[in-house]
Amino acid sequence: MDRDSIVFLDKEVFISLFDGREYEADIVARVRFANTETEAFFLIHVENQSSPEADFGRRTLRYFTGFFEKYDLPVYPIVVFSYDKPARAEPTRYTIGFPDGEVLRYSYRVVQLNRLSWRKFVSQHNPIASALMAKMKIAEQDRPRVKLECLRLLATLKLDPARMRLISGFVDTYLRLSRQEIVRFEQAIAGSDLAPAEKEEVMEIVTSWMETGIERGLLQGRLEGIAQGERELFLRLARLRLGEPEAAILERVLGASQTTIEGWADRLLHAESWQELLTD
Repeated sequence: MDRDSIVFLDKEVFISLFDGREYEADIVARVRFANTETEAFFLIHVENQSSPEADFGRRTLRYFTGFFEKYDLPVYPIVVFSYDKPARAEPTRYTIGFPDGEVLRYSYRVVQLNRLSWRKFVSQHNPIASALMAKMKIAEQDRPRVKLECLRLLATLKLDPARMRLISGFVDTYLRLSRQEIVRFEQAIAGSDLAPAEKEEVMEIVTSWMETGIERGLLQGRLEGIAQGERELFLRLARLRLGEPEAAILERVLGASQTTIEGWADRLLHAESWQELLTD
């Protein structure tokens, strides 16, 4: 394709010819074929799947027909499967057939991350590879090394700060290390053959991860504190009105979410018993 011709289209929403329902596509771009004398355009539709979905081929066929009808251009469908399990190979076509013959064969390209080896991408100077390595097939003992290799790629790509934060945040989110793995990760950084400038870049990213983790922990602590305060206030008021709850009811209240507690609190003035108060 002609890379300079790429035009990303707005979030595409269309009505399916099959069932009349509204569907929204992930990424759609209009692109021109390279090395052609005429203006030959086609659409690339990329769909991300973060969890297995039965009958996915049928759904992506709906997208195909919607785009083809709307733009009258050939459509090149690609699906990226980013879930961890299962690791079985996903289908690459959807067919409709009868005992006496096949009526339709619709094919689409599949990128299934959990079946790709991170080692094949570790030397590719590609920001997408540096991010998606975190979701590829990784042996347990290689997890700290893969995280370091993701950062090594980022350090050599010289991206702008916004893209650096986006990709490094993706890596940290989807390749979380245990405490033991963090120790090995830090040892790997110390013993790596990174150039001084690259090692400094890696350490800046790791520092930003730590700061983000601290902020996330403080925020979570504040939210949990608010929820605990509401739970204790609810229990005090409910005890005054309904008396001491049974052990099973008390356990249920102590384990309830903030939203659930707020819903129960709205009923407190009218409920005549704990059972009535907590009835869904």
